[in-house]
Amino acid sequence: MKMFRVVVNGSEYKVGIEELAEEKTGNPGKAHATPSPRPAQPKASPKPEPAKSVEASTANGRIIAPMPGTILRVAVAAGDKAAKGQTLLVLEAMKMENEILAPADCVIEEVKVAKGVSVNVGDTLIVLSS
Repeated sequence: MKMFRVVVNGSEYKVGIEELAEEKTGNPGKAHATPSPRPAQPKASPKPEPAKSVEASTANGRIIAPMPGTILRVAVAAGDKAAKGQTLLVLEAMKMENEILAPADCVIEEVKVAKGVSVNVGDTLIVLSS
């Protein structure tokens, strides 16, 4: 083993390097190179998951944010009628699109958010009336 002194960013290190024995290849003085295995081919990226439907959290006739995120799309406006299960808006959270659905047949009284707005858990998104 040969010892070397190596200086990295002003710090000194002592490094030992071991010399490997050469294999007989028919060519004196040349080491036999063994081919390294081919690196694994990267797997194709999985397709992004479609938007996930989230049952709306309601409190006193209000749709509240179930998680922090950003509003990607608002699908309703004040005065619109919404059927149970209809998409009201799309909320992006942790790079996942979450469709916020109407919990029951209702009328949209007020939309409190717009596209691009960041929301926190419990923020009022939409006010409903029966």
